[in-house]
Amino acid sequence: GNWKQPSYYSAIVLHLVSYNNIAFHCHTNSIPIMSGKGKGGRGEKKSTTASSKAGLQFPVGRIGRYLRNGKYATRMGAGAPVYLAAVLEYLCAEILELAGNAARDNKKARIVPRHITLAVKNDEELNKLLGNVTIANGGVLPNIHAVLLPKKSAGGKSISSKSQDY
Repeated sequence: GNWKQPSYYSAIVLHLVSYNNIAFHCHTNSIPIMSGKGKGGRGEKKSTTASSKAGLQFPVGRIGRYLRNGKYATRMGAGAPVYLAAVLEYLCAEILELAGNAARDNKKARIVPRHITLAVKNDEELNKLLGNVTIANGGVLPNIHAVLLPKKSAGGKSISSKSQDY
């Protein structure tokens, strides 16, 4: 009955025969089995990243390393990489959200550079921020100048010019 309990061994005799044919006898009487990591539950602490402490997805430690190795300043505060990671994450989330909307408008499941261009150019603030940026394979906004459009008559039909009459 007791041997089925997972947390205790009771009066078990183990006969282990090693490669030398020597038998080892081990008598255990109600020795509790430690659950978890051993050492009485005092396992090594799992290291928490600076990104998880700040609640960010972007790598705070890597950005801090880039700031240090880039020699942008002689000294750097502890909050600088956290702030920069938060700003970059916000900008990426904003662009990706608008680009995802543009992809959905075009009935596509995948964001391509065209969708990023449409998202940036249609947003006033992002267009100001990324005004001088060229996105490869992005194209341009669809735009036809009003002068080039055919003139509308009072009836709603376009008036054809004399050179177009056959």
